[in-house]
Amino acid sequence: MLEKILIANRGEIALRILRACRELGIKTVAVHSEADRELKHVLLADESVCIGPAQSRDSYLHIPAIISAAEVTDAVAIHPGYGFLSENADFAERVENSGFIFIGPKPETIRLMGDKVSAIAAMQEAGVPCVPGSDGPLDDNKSRSLALGREIGYPVIIKAAGGGGGRGMRVVHSEATLLNAISLTRAEAAAAFGNDMVYMEKYLEHPRHIEFQVLADQQGNAIHLGERDCSMQRRHQKVVEEAPAPGITQAQREEIGERCVQACRNIGYRGAGTFEFLFENGCFYFIEMNTRIQVEHPVTEMVTGIDIVKEQILLAAGEKLRFRQEDIGLRGHAIECRINAEHAETFIPSPGQIREFHAPGGPGIRMETHIYRGYRVPSYYDSMIGKLIAHGENRPAAISRMCGALRETVIAGIDTNIGLQRQILLDAAFQAGGADIHYLEKKLGLWGGIEA
Repeated sequence: MLEKILIANRGEIALRILRACRELGIKTVAVHSEADRELKHVLLADESVCIGPAQSRDSYLHIPAIISAAEVTDAVAIHPGYGFLSENADFAERVENSGFIFIGPKPETIRLMGDKVSAIAAMQEAGVPCVPGSDGPLDDNKSRSLALGREIGYPVIIKAAGGGGGRGMRVVHSEATLLNAISLTRAEAAAAFGNDMVYMEKYLEHPRHIEFQVLADQQGNAIHLGERDCSMQRRHQKVVEEAPAPGITQAQREEIGERCVQACRNIGYRGAGTFEFLFENGCFYFIEMNTRIQVEHPVTEMVTGIDIVKEQILLAAGEKLRFRQEDIGLRGHAIECRINAEHAETFIPSPGQIREFHAPGGPGIRMETHIYRGYRVPSYYDSMIGKLIAHGENRPAAISRMCGALRETVIAGIDTNIGLQRQILLDAAFQAGGADIHYLEKKLGLWGGIEA
């Protein structure tokens, strides 16, 4: 077992990792910026080290400071959480070259799956269905690009190979604008990601976002934990997630899940990961793999009974998977609402001091948050301050419990999106299940002001 883990993150995920470590009897080191001295996990960790000023580039993204903190505290492993350096292959390589264990996949795997072109090639080799596209990067041959556009069929989307989080994408509806779109996306990709490689895919007009959670050990064993529906999005950012996905059959789950498992074996994956798909007209299309723990992992934990963070740590320690695929069953339904410190109508972040905080409770309710009464939400980081999860015997029961939990939640002193979450849960299309990834964006324009 790993004796001491350095947590290279902040907020609720850092606290989540700390709690998993405590259950496993592992000591923890919390690194923090100057603005985060009062974070809950910093106060609870066995040791803490300040690694720099408030700005992320000088602290949570400063690799030498994190490595130094691991060295001076005699940590044996580093957990990156999600965001920040969690999918940075250079960081993973530096961690391992410095003699520490990186709690995640191998650096070469992160590089492989971080490049969308190489990731698609690896998935095609494993038999994972992919969106019809250029099957590789676009070159300077304009005639070839135009021919590809006609072959795939409009609309198409131009994507940056090194992009992510909704950046580096441009939808093209006609041949007349294709070449200009390729040129613009290439320039944006070079500026944003240091990589001007772009590729073309068919643009699906009404897809859902379905993702499969996987676990894989270092002995070549892998399993999937079913799927999640993350279609409720705003500007490509997930707002509500649930498991299992409404309308997905057991046959579909087994077929795509097994292909994801085979892909893990093919690429030598280790740890926890997520295969993300667009789903339209009964067909799955791979879009990317996240080589880290996901924000929405709790809904999978609630329906499978498996602590994904603990398993992630055990797998990094070299242990064999403790479960076989036949051990995995889905029980009931779970929904997660992301709680953000932001204005309900403008979505502008709302930092400040929390005057009152009351977490909801009751059967099937789980609140993942680092906030407390008197805590000051800083202005330097992502606005998410917590995740509210509800589990029920079926989807209607989970929705009912979530509605009650949202009504119980009290966060005073700052603006939050709790009112928006309540409207989403009460919306007829959401309650019916199966809304596409564009639904929430369109609905926000119709709703106008959001009720508090």
